[in-house]
Amino acid sequence: MSTTIRIAAALLIGDDGQTLLVRKRGTQAFMQPGGKIDAGEQPAEALARELFEELNLRIDPEAAAYLGHFSAPAANEPGCTVEAELFQVNIDVPVAPAAEIEEVRWIDPAGDGGLVLAPLTRDLILPFYRSSLATPA
Repeated sequence: MSTTIRIAAALLIGDDGQTLLVRKRGTQAFMQPGGKIDAGEQPAEALARELFEELNLRIDPEAAAYLGHFSAPAANEPGCTVEAELFQVNIDVPVAPAAEIEEVRWIDPAGDGGLVLAPLTRDLILPFYRSSLATPA
């Protein structure tokens, strides 16, 4: 039986439309910033806490736009599934890696930035965001 990891994740969008991905220390895959939701914590509150811990970024949980629930194999925990509550957060301030984050990278969401991406990011979140950007014919 696989273990489920409940997280709140951010689709962080900069002024130029690029999205921010993070890589945790000792890992290879880049993913959305965010993290585990503590017992009794609301997903948007968990997101605000994690963004502050990981990126020194302060957000108003009310300003995070809920995009939906996404599920994929965990990038760094074999046999585990990540259940993500995804929020879009637009920012216009610089961020820097903190806590367990070793590297941050802004990429054009139309591609993968030449990076190794976590399954959730690669297979679900970036395609979802691209489709939201596509203009109807």
